Amino acid sequence: MTGTEKLQLEIIERTAVLTIANPPANTWDETSLPALKALIQQLNDNKDVYALVITGQGEKFFSAGADLNLFSDGDKARARHMARIFGEAFETLSNYRGVSIAAINGYAMGGGLECALACDLRIAETHAQMALPEASVGLLPCAGGTQNLPWLVGEGWAKRMILMGERINAETALNIGLVEAVVEKGAARETALAWAEKVARQSPPAVRACKELIQSARSAPQRMGLPVERELFVDLFDTEDQKEGVNAFLGKRSPQWKNR
Repeated sequence: MTGTEKLQLEIIERTAVLTIANPPANTWDETSLPALKALIQQLNDNKDVYALVITGQGEKFFSAGADLNLFSDGDKARARHMARIFGEAFETLSNYRGVSIAAINGYAMGGGLECALACDLRIAETHAQMALPEASVGLLPCAGGTQNLPWLVGEGWAKRMILMGERINAETALNIGLVEAVVEKGAARETALAWAEKVARQSPPAVRACKELIQSARSAPQRMGLPVERELFVDLFDTEDQKEGVNAFLGKRSPQWKNR
């Protein structure tokens, strides 16, 4: 389904689990990035899957980002190509119609952290380390890092991490709002699956509408978002799940979502 052995996909009930599997550091490259984009697009069409969990293979790395060997010769054409496919892959991930959860099971550096930033939620294991160190090698985060990080942690911490190259641990990441939970080593994947089960209890059309509104708040002023919020609320009355959800609650039973 993914077009590369560097991404391993498993479907567990209503959740897709994607493992970045490019040892030794689970780096992203010219094959895995387009494959990620294609995989997300296919999952968007799979109405049986409500959530996506992304993690890294092994115990040490979530992902160390890009393979710097790609940029060692200073080729601008390759740099432009890589920036484009990085951006396309992670923007597609950010726009995934369901809920995406990064299970950060080790180092998340550069493009690895940008992948986690593109997800809706992040869980870090206690030994995880996170950084955007691109400026230390004469580069910059080009896959959403300079845009997504300040939204989560504020301008000050974003500048500490990007302009100073500061590496943070899981506890600091939790304190500044970069991750939503810290768990013991080896527990991120199972915790993410438990969160995904909670997602599956929500109406998929309602989740999609809520996610659209939350993410639009990054760029649109509140005065524009408020009327859209009201319109999307009314639009949900065109779905079968709206009727099912309300009547299930009134009937004191669990809803049976149809994702339509």
